[in-house]
Amino acid sequence: MKQRLLSLDVFRGMTVAMMILVNNPGDWGHIYAPLEHAEWNGCTPTDLVFPFFLFIVGVSISFAFQGKVADRKTILKIIERSIKLFALGIFLSLFPKFDFSVVRIPGVLQRIAIVFLVSSIVFLTTKQRTQQIIFASLLIGYWLLMTFVPVPDAGAANLEPEHNLGAFLDRLLLGTAHLYKAVKVWDPEGILSTLPAIANGLAGVLVGTWLQRSDKNITERLMYIYLYGSIALALAWFWDAAGFPINKSLWTSSYSLWTIGLAMFFLAGFYWLIDVKGYKFWTKPFVVYGVNAITVFFLSGLIPRVMNMIKIALPDGEKVSSITWLYKSFIVPFFTEPKNASLAGAITFVLIWLGILWIMYEKKMIVKV
Repeated sequence: MKQRLLSLDVFRGMTVAMMILVNNPGDWGHIYAPLEHAEWNGCTPTDLVFPFFLFIVGVSISFAFQGKVADRKTILKIIERSIKLFALGIFLSLFPKFDFSVVRIPGVLQRIAIVFLVSSIVFLTTKQRTQQIIFASLLIGYWLLMTFVPVPDAGAANLEPEHNLGAFLDRLLLGTAHLYKAVKVWDPEGILSTLPAIANGLAGVLVGTWLQRSDKNITERLMYIYLYGSIALALAWFWDAAGFPINKSLWTSSYSLWTIGLAMFFLAGFYWLIDVKGYKFWTKPFVVYGVNAITVFFLSGLIPRVMNMIKIALPDGEKVSSITWLYKSFIVPFFTEPKNASLAGAITFVLIWLGILWIMYEKKMIVKV
């Protein structure tokens, strides 16, 4: 019989709620530093959200496919789900203009789709030892490519935003019209950096498998998760100090290990608190986010774009989007500090979605992609 970890639903829900919070400030010009991505090297709390989610995808795979074999039906189901996720990401990139000539091809949902596809097939077709080898090979191989392979038109290998190997391959294979619009010459969810992102998913697979070990007691399972989490953090720090810095935009191997180590700490802590000790009274808000994670992520990206198309006149005659009108009319007047108003706007957005998701949860409306 398949197990279900309440702690995993809580961790997923908390991660998605944080994702909604940082993606929807009231005012993009006024954001507290922890709610922004690091400018280049370094790691803020916001930089933990996406890799945590990929780690959770991996853990979920180990539970969802427990005892299954890699038959044609299962593989086709995995491929189908991956295509749906990728298509949803492309739809968000296209909306509302649907101009395929400039559509951004990489993206968050697209990367989730690829990580899910590869991690699922690796889990179903290989033993744990092989999974560990693939995990290490992805991180070491990416480091070798990024730090030793010369970059055409740029010279020696480097980690600069526009001139690293990943950016070169993104431009070569996708073209600047199909990359991240804010920079156009590279993409934070680019092709090459997807390799270490897959490692985040495989780490989740390995941890999820370990949590299901019936030959180990709970103390042993948690002890080893904390041990390997500590090793991951130490290796990340060492790699960062040795010249391969923690960097989300490049998704460096040190960044992958850093976020994996922290994700292991969080999951182990929630597992002990919720599933072992039974402290569940506080979990429901995060569970309702967790069970409809992809749905809320997709709709929370779509609905603000629709609202931006609806224009409303302010008292001074300026026409703004409906979402800006709501923010300036019902949030800004209550705050003197712009950053506090912006944060309140983001929290309001999270709470509105909490209400919607709570109703869906009570009605057992769980949308699966």
